[in-house]
Amino acid sequence: MKPRELLTELFTAAVRAADPLTGIASHLPAPPRGRTVVVGAGKGAAQMARALESLWPTPLEGIVVTRYGYGCETRSIRVIEASHPVPDAAGLTASGLLMEAVAGLTDDDLVIALICGGGSALLPAPPAGLTLQDEIALNELLLASGAPIASMNVVRKHLSTIKGGRLAAATKARVVSLIVSDIPGDNPAHVASGPTVADSSSRQQAQAVIEQYRLELPQAAIDHLASPSADAPRPDNPIFARHEHHIIASAGVSLEAAAAAARAHGIEAVILSDSIEGESRDVALVHAAIAREVATRNRPFSKPVVILSGGETTVTLRGRGGRGGRNGEFALAMALAIGEQNIHVLAADTDGIDGSENNAGAFADGDTLRRLREAGMDPRKLLDANDSYTGFEALGDLFVTGPTGTNVNDFRAILIA
Repeated sequence: MKPRELLTELFTAAVRAADPLTGIASHLPAPPRGRTVVVGAGKGAAQMARALESLWPTPLEGIVVTRYGYGCETRSIRVIEASHPVPDAAGLTASGLLMEAVAGLTDDDLVIALICGGGSALLPAPPAGLTLQDEIALNELLLASGAPIASMNVVRKHLSTIKGGRLAAATKARVVSLIVSDIPGDNPAHVASGPTVADSSSRQQAQAVIEQYRLELPQAAIDHLASPSADAPRPDNPIFARHEHHIIASAGVSLEAAAAAARAHGIEAVILSDSIEGESRDVALVHAAIAREVATRNRPFSKPVVILSGGETTVTLRGRGGRGGRNGEFALAMALAIGEQNIHVLAADTDGIDGSENNAGAFADGDTLRRLREAGMDPRKLLDANDSYTGFEALGDLFVTGPTGTNVNDFRAILIA
């Protein structure tokens, strides 16, 4: 099997292990005496809704929001599509509809919340005094800052009327959240900024993130964070006593599935971590150092071997007009660091979209630099401009999968032959 065929098979195994149907089936609550209402948000929310409909034994209704192009056919749960990673008016409308869906319910009713990665951008709901444009500006600043996802979401949930547990706090019904985690460490309160899960973070911590990353927020946002009205519900609030949440899929499970797939081909696999964070190009340097050590000295692992890792890296924007996401940036930085070694790399997002382009990620190997230069491109300049997409597109090395229906974040597989 050719290296890229193997790496693609490992990615497929990882995504299959995160199939929401399997996870939902294992965590179905008992039907209530009253109504069952479904709400949800994220890039895999529509597929989660369809899976739930196929399993639920009684009538249900509800609404979920997903990224444009990520919808699917459902019977009784309405699917709205909105913009990601930057919010838009469709997401604002969806946020209002989700809040309306849970309002007016009683203790006899049940809310099933289907939450996965991408929900933060898909649920804009600015507090009084702020506008949708303010929330768009906030998201653009956060995405360009290089801040880890958990820090971004601390800010988001304190500048929202739906995140930080507020959606669950808006209903008298019992809420059961089924969550596909794309967060390093799998903290359910950070997935999609936790619309149904309370968190212990504070508005003071949000202010600290803004100061640390020198975010120039609109004055209305700064004023709001200085007010107690920005405080989110706390986990010890009695509202949450009846609620529960379950992580039904995660990066750890997916990486184990990929490792098993590699071993089925007689190739050893090692998992470095399922929760790696940091600047993409810096994370690539560490992975490349390990890969070179294996390639040249056969340590700390013996060849052939596949090195796997997951988590969520970040990109600090340095150029203007560059195209590409964190996984393309990782792959390009890996190519620069491994040189001509017999090393093959796939870095991709398990939801099928790397940043805002149409690819999940990219392939790289010991021949990538030569091919880029022969195509008239300078790999270092591409990296400095955050323009990995342009380089890999020219080589035909983009990894394109389309929407996968799930999201457990970054998948990195490095084959040392």
